Amino acid sequence: MIAAPGASADCALAGWLEHLEKLHPRGQAGIQLGLERIQLVSRALAQRIGCPLIIVGGTNGKGSTCAYLEAIYSLAGYRVACYTSPHLLEYNERVRIDRQPVDDATLCDAFARVEAARLVTGAPLTYFEFGTLAAIEVFLAREVELIILEVGLGGRLDAVNAYDPDCAVITGIALDHTDWLGPTRAAIAFEKAGIYRAGKPAICADPDPPPALIERALAVGADLRLLGRDFGFFGDERQWTFWGRGGLRRGGLAYPALRGRGQLHNASAALATVEVLRTLLPVSMQAVRRGLIELQLAGRFQVLPGRPTVVLDVAHNPQAVASLVDNLDAMGFFSRTMAVVGMLADKDIAASLAPLAGKIDRWLLTDLEVVRGASADLLATFVTAFAPAGSVECFASPTLAFERSAKLAGENDRIVVFGSFYTVAAIMRNLQRGR
Repeated sequence: MIAAPGASADCALAGWLEHLEKLHPRGQAGIQLGLERIQLVSRALAQRIGCPLIIVGGTNGKGSTCAYLEAIYSLAGYRVACYTSPHLLEYNERVRIDRQPVDDATLCDAFARVEAARLVTGAPLTYFEFGTLAAIEVFLAREVELIILEVGLGGRLDAVNAYDPDCAVITGIALDHTDWLGPTRAAIAFEKAGIYRAGKPAICADPDPPPALIERALAVGADLRLLGRDFGFFGDERQWTFWGRGGLRRGGLAYPALRGRGQLHNASAALATVEVLRTLLPVSMQAVRRGLIELQLAGRFQVLPGRPTVVLDVAHNPQAVASLVDNLDAMGFFSRTMAVVGMLADKDIAASLAPLAGKIDRWLLTDLEVVRGASADLLATFVTAFAPAGSVECFASPTLAFERSAKLAGENDRIVVFGSFYTVAAIMRNLQRGR
């Protein structure tokens, strides 16, 4: 039974989330692409978005780009709503207004409205579709001035694409979710470019986009803006400059607080978005500067204080792990580096772990207690091909793996936790409990 919105907030939200899990045989992991179901329920709810809407997709970097936009527009004084996924610790992280997660009661009220419409239509919503509809309900009720939606999977048939953006952004394009999006970058680019709209700005921050993306944008009549052709960046060791069409220059920018080889690509995509929407939402350079340097994003190369050094990173595919490796190399000397790794079975495990060959002294591999989780034994079959003899251990949970790493590590060592949102979230909960 679903807890009523008037019940205890924690119990009510937990009850609703359990209900959402049961709507699909595979719960949160249930994937069923298509727009018909969400559009049917959205019409039943009479959802009408009356403010500017930005949709952000891509293989890697879309969460960072959403966060840059959210910070910049919030600091410019706008009432900004942002919907992202997945969450790390609490579902509320997915639905934010003014950079703060909405409260349980607000979510439960929105879930109740979506459920009523779902029952009327008979639409079999997935977990993500239900959550997307509820997020829009929250944003419309709060009368926000800007909505930012992060694509969950792909783009063309993703739930957020049921809504028409005023600007669509695609970050990097790499091989991931190939079972759903296709086995090539071209196929994946076509799916991601499905968020582009006729006559609307269509930004792409991939430095080498497949022709399929360009062809798709031209076919729908989008105003395509490519990194390196229509906007970009240059700089020195101390600062960088954003440039855009018509000789536009925005110089003297401090490097983003978020680390990674792709962060200037993501930040440039955010600034390109700010420029194309400036007639709708004017933004000062002060807001831009602050948004870039003050942003903190949990689990994105997050370095925890103390000794040994602990790094948390949700990198879970080859492109993201390559960026992680760059960041680790730039940190300086450590006596030893230990890796706590848990991954989903549908990821390219071999290609994701290969960049770390020769860089990890001790591998602590873990099962993940989710439907899509890969076993530690499966991870070991890939790691043992290049890991030092006797350096690989397997564990039943991320907590056990991390506790083992903490016992092994000296104060001059480094522990890096990566491979999945689930892996990082488990360690964050562990650390919050003071263990």
